[in-house]
Amino acid sequence: MLTERLLQIFVALADEQHFGDAARVVGITQPPLSQGLRRLESLVGAKLFDRGSGGVELTPAGTALLPYARRALTSIDEFHHAVSAHDPGGPELRLGLTPEVPAAVGAAVAAACGEAVKGSRVTVVSAPTSALLPQVAAGRLAFAVVLHPSVLEGVDAGPVTLLPTWALTPAGLHPTDGEPLPLHKVGALPVAVRPRPEAPAARDLFLDTLALHRPTGGTVVVTDDRAALAMTAAGQAIVITPDPTLQAPGVTRHPLIGDPLPVRLRLIWSQNPALHLAAALPQLTNALAASADARAAS
Repeated sequence: MLTERLLQIFVALADEQHFGDAARVVGITQPPLSQGLRRLESLVGAKLFDRGSGGVELTPAGTALLPYARRALTSIDEFHHAVSAHDPGGPELRLGLTPEVPAAVGAAVAAACGEAVKGSRVTVVSAPTSALLPQVAAGRLAFAVVLHPSVLEGVDAGPVTLLPTWALTPAGLHPTDGEPLPLHKVGALPVAVRPRPEAPAARDLFLDTLALHRPTGGTVVVTDDRAALAMTAAGQAIVITPDPTLQAPGVTRHPLIGDPLPVRLRLIWSQNPALHLAAALPQLTNALAASADARAAS
């Protein structure tokens, strides 16, 4: 049976040309994505992709069928929207947030969505920037807050908002909590960073700036803030974070002098938004900016 998920796998693989990246876009792991592709190829009776060491490429059959898959997904999205419009709870408005968005900032933008689009039910999706971008471009998300810089294909974007960051270090490294530090003096431990494919351009800017101010110490890749904080509490890493609430016993927080590594965020939306969504854009961009200002003052 041809399902929406199989079509999503097909389109995501065609767009990303990489199994791991496509799995993140669809919101599944790699094994079920591979299984879904095999099932789809069995259903259509044709090989859709040629697999290589560096990724995948569409076969002639895949190239021919891709436009139909895109149109089918668009029709399904329109159907879901029509159903939600008749829901007593109101139409669904899907907002994407990259994991680097602090909780208070995300909450402020979500609240602004509810206020700006009256009667809507706001659903929040958390995913890496690389996964949110194609979902907004395809209309599966109304808005998203992503890391800057990013390759903005098929989307429009608001102004860049900067969030100040702090360095979290093991307490034994800098015993005085709240002591301002220049980046080159935070310590020789590796800085915890999330995987590069989640936001390649933003990660490269972060790493280049980090290397410029702190040529030694290196980095260590972590899956999320929880893992990064645990490593810091264990004396194994340093965290650079825009979240003023991220803290744990055995960890000290330090403002970075000169704020060399701000987190850069942007609100994005599709290039042809519905009129009621376009009307909400000023309120959402203002909410993002205002919440960032509040973080800077805290």
